Order: sequence, then C-alpha cells, then structure tokens
Amino acid sequence: MTLRSYLAAAALMASSAAFAFHCPADMKKIDEALAKSPKLSAEQMSDVKKLRADGEALHKAGKHQESVDTLAKAMKVLEIK
Repeated sequence: MTLRSYLAAAALMASSAAFAFHCPADMKKIDEALAKSPKLSAEQMSDVKKLRADGEALHKAGKHQESVDTLAKAMKVLEIK
C-alpha cells in the first residue's frame, strides 16, 4: 500500500470512531430532554422514543452515521441544538 492509502484508511477509521462517541452523547441529550417532560403531542413523543431506540440499535450495530442521522431527527423534534 502507498502512503496515501494508509492515510485514507486512518482518516476513515478516525471519522468512524468520532461518530461512535457522538451517538452516546446524543442519546444522553435526548434522555435529559425527555426527563423534563417536554410539551409534545402523543404522536411526537412516540416518534422521539422510537427514533431514540432505533438510534441506539444502529449504534450497537456499528452503523454510526445512520445512528447520528436518526438521533438528529429526534433532537429536531425536541428542539435540541
């Protein structure tokens, strides 16, 4: 392998690791917001809980980008920045 290939592989692994640590932080933010009993409709609450659970499952499956994207949807409903 060339030096470029090694660098590209290292960058890919580093970005994957960054997303791996991002997921739990997002889940914690969602959990904290839910603990404050936000004013959401029953449908919104159901959606947020499902997105939160799906995000955790994706994280555990190693699909970190998908997890981050899913958790971002829940955070948008909860208006978490």
